[in-house]
Amino acid sequence: MTLKSSSAAWGSITKSLHWLVALAVVGMLSVGLWMQELPNSPDKITIYKLHKSMGLTVLALMALRIVWRISERARPTPPPMPTWQRRASAISHGLLYLSLLVMPLSGWLYNSASNFPLKWFELFRVPALSGADRGLKELAGDIHEFTAWLLIGLIAVHVAAALKHHLIDRDGVLRAMLPFARNPSLAKSPPSPDRKTVS
Repeated sequence: MTLKSSSAAWGSITKSLHWLVALAVVGMLSVGLWMQELPNSPDKITIYKLHKSMGLTVLALMALRIVWRISERARPTPPPMPTWQRRASAISHGLLYLSLLVMPLSGWLYNSASNFPLKWFELFRVPALSGADRGLKELAGDIHEFTAWLLIGLIAVHVAAALKHHLIDRDGVLRAMLPFARNPSLAKSPPSPDRKTVS
């Protein structure tokens, strides 16, 4: 496996960033939904701090992922699929990237407008994006909550599409992103005999 992607397979850096973001987001969303039901206590404050640190981590990983994606010129050639599926894929991926930036940024802004200190895993302090502002706090909170639910929906669609490619189309799309796949090449994954390309 090479570091950079090629026309046949994704590179190890792209795969690593993909799965690191995926794990961090699942953890962040799970903690975010769970912590709202907790009673006020020192443990709840600790969990909130963890959630905020995970959000900043997602933001940093997404920044790295975007920079790396722009720098990579070669990408695996996608299998034949209908034009509407290509467009739907492009739109859903764009919304995923946007949501993964907006959600941590809105959380950071909400924390800043609430006038709470912010530290990344208690290692160093993160500067505030604004001063205390009740109106900005409410706006950032609404955006944060909306984006979280949007992201949950987009992840569900993303997983469903990956499973469709793997179980129905059998075109190697999912296998190409798996970190330890024996044959990750899309080019070596022929479509099923009964598939037809629709444009």
